[in-house]
Parts: sequence; structure tokens; C-alpha cells
Amino acid sequence: MSIVLTPSQNRFLRGVAHDLKALLQIGGKGVTPAFLAELDEVLERHELVKVKIAAEDREARDAIVSELTEASGGVLIQRIGHVAVLYRPAKEKRQIVLPRG
Repeated sequence: MSIVLTPSQNRFLRGVAHDLKALLQIGGKGVTPAFLAELDEVLERHELVKVKIAAEDREARDAIVSELTEASGGVLIQRIGHVAVLYRPAKEKRQIVLPRG
């Protein structure tokens, strides 16, 4: 299931994410199955998550971000430096109501 957001929805989610703290951090071990399980659980609970990536190399961070979005089934809302914001609507109880169009 691929999530497609309009520019206004993306802008709305960036605004919601602005005050969030990073709930997850990827360290030197990179993306592990345990981290992906935790990410899945946090996305289901919060829908919008900031992830801090501790890789120094920009290409390494890009690779990690694309791996996270693909593995989680979510969408990248924003990435600034070492922090990426991911969104995936909850399957059970949705908390974030996206604006239309």
C-alpha cells in the first residue's frame, strides 16, 4: 500500500511534526529487525514519528531513510539534517485527520 499525499497534506503534517521530539534513534548498528519492529509499533501508536539518524555520511543517511520508508510502508514527510519525519496512518485508531486536497 503506497501512501500518496497532496502538497497541502504534506505541509499540514510538517506543521504537526514541528513540536515533536525524536522518539527513535538509529545508532552505529544501522537498521536492524528489532529497530524496524519498534518503528512499526511507534508508527501504529503515533502515526507521525521523528527518527534521529546517527550516520555521518549524507549518502548513508539517505540510504537509511529510504530503507525505513520502504520497510515501514510509510512516507517521508520531511528530512532536515540527521532527523527524518515519517508518517503512516494507523490501522486501528487514527489520531491524525488529514485535510482534504
